Amino acid sequence: MWDADGNEFIEYGMGLRAVSLGHGYRSVAEAAHRQALLGLNFTRPSPIEIECAEMLAGLIPSAEMVKFSKNGSDVTTAAVKLARAFTGRDMVAVCGDQPFFSVDDWFIGSTPLSAGIPQATRDLTVKFRYNDLASLEGLFEQYPGRISCVILEAETTVVPSPGFLQGLQEVMRRNGAIFILDEMITGFRWHLGGAQSFYGLKPDLSTFGKAISNGFALSALVGGRDLMDLGGLSHSNERVFLLSTTHGAETHSLAAAIETMRIYEREHVIEYLYRQGGRLRAGINRAIASHQLEGYFAVLGKEPNLVYATRDENKNPSQSFRTLFLQETIKRGLLMPSLVVSFSHSDQDIDRTIAAIDEALGVYKKALEDGVDKYLVGRPVKPVYRRYNAE
Repeated sequence: MWDADGNEFIEYGMGLRAVSLGHGYRSVAEAAHRQALLGLNFTRPSPIEIECAEMLAGLIPSAEMVKFSKNGSDVTTAAVKLARAFTGRDMVAVCGDQPFFSVDDWFIGSTPLSAGIPQATRDLTVKFRYNDLASLEGLFEQYPGRISCVILEAETTVVPSPGFLQGLQEVMRRNGAIFILDEMITGFRWHLGGAQSFYGLKPDLSTFGKAISNGFALSALVGGRDLMDLGGLSHSNERVFLLSTTHGAETHSLAAAIETMRIYEREHVIEYLYRQGGRLRAGINRAIASHQLEGYFAVLGKEPNLVYATRDENKNPSQSFRTLFLQETIKRGLLMPSLVVSFSHSDQDIDRTIAAIDEALGVYKKALEDGVDKYLVGRPVKPVYRRYNAE
């Protein structure tokens, strides 16, 4: 990437993980361009929507039906709506250790950013802890017959304990709740068939987006016909107004998704992401060891989706030290709010990155000894989930 002044950077945010092949990946951009010249948006469905849906359903084991939209919040909220309609229940259980599921009231009302959301809505969302089956079972005991669905990611930076995901699935089945698997990040990074294939899960509904179309705006709700049909016209039950998005099936995004999926199958993209992420992790860990920063700086997560943790002199999480690391890596030609690799990150890119991080960690080490304020320029970054800007 280049900034407005012409400075070059190797970038590891990758559009909040939506860009998995690389920015401006030529064949994807060309596929979208060709389709755009034929028209973007029509009153009636276009055949390319069927083509893309069939291709996605061929990859995802649980996808008997597919509905497209533009962003992740659209489809996670649609999944919750289907679960409530199917079960006749009103409550939602979310994994409280995972950061984000939707901009909509049912989720954001459960965070500190709950201004403008009625208390009655906020009370309908409850939380359990990852790798803690008892916490989920406790919710079903506390709210018998009221929880419509359970939504979580299969994995973030924490590895699932042996049997946790399978046990979670069994608890849901036993209590009559719908299993919604959020695959916004794990989809097209963990496995070509999603984290559900990686871990052998059978969710009732799944949500995909981000890497599905290499940065073009597209998301997908997939699931079993018994649930998905409620949003259609081929049943005699009360109708569910599932998704109505003017731009939900824009043809250029669908063309981009088709080309992206073809590249994934042909070029073994996920294997490459694992390899480059592993190379990056190993190099950074060597730098951490050389500066004796174990416990102060850490690389976390699975190879295709790495992040880092910054800690202060007392080994407590620190936004000041995170800002310092960002500052020093930017100076050295890196943009890395995370450590997310793409198909376009070459071995040379990884090697340059490791060398720059090694230098940045040298400054980090000095800041631990002398105080971070001596090295930090400007104010520290702040976490998203805070009730007031001044916090």
